[in-house]
Amino acid sequence: MKLTTYLNYGGNCAQALHFYEQHLGGKITTMSTFAQMPGDAPVAPEMKDSILHARMLIGDTEIMASDVPPGRYQPMRSAYLSLAVDSSEEAERIFAALSEGGEVFMPLGETFFAFRFAMFRDKFGANWMLIHERPMH
Repeated sequence: MKLTTYLNYGGNCAQALHFYEQHLGGKITTMSTFAQMPGDAPVAPEMKDSILHARMLIGDTEIMASDVPPGRYQPMRSAYLSLAVDSSEEAERIFAALSEGGEVFMPLGETFFAFRFAMFRDKFGANWMLIHERPMH
C-alpha cells in the first residue's frame, strides 16, 4: 500500500509545480493538459490548457496534482504539506520563497521542538508546515 498526496489547483497547477521545482529542488515527472486527453471527451474551452494530471518528486516523496474547474476549487483548509529540512538557513530560504504572496499562520521562529518552525499558505493555495527539528532526547 502507498499513500500519495493529490493537490488540486484553481488554474495555476503548472505555475505552482514549476515554482516548487525551482524552490524545493523538485522534479516534475509527468504533466498533461485537458487538451491532451485521449478520446473524444468534451473539454470546456477555458479548461483546455489547464493541467489534467501531473506528478512531481520532492525529495523521495511523490505528489500528484491537477487543476479543477473554478467553481470547485478552494484553498486547502485542514491539511498541510509538512516539509522537514536539515538547517535553519534552508528553512529561512524556503519560508521566504513559499510564504511570499501567501498567508502566514505562524511566522518562522524557534520553538521547544524545532530550531525553526512555521505554518503558512502559499500563493497557490497550498498549506505548509516547515520545520528544522530540534533533537528530542
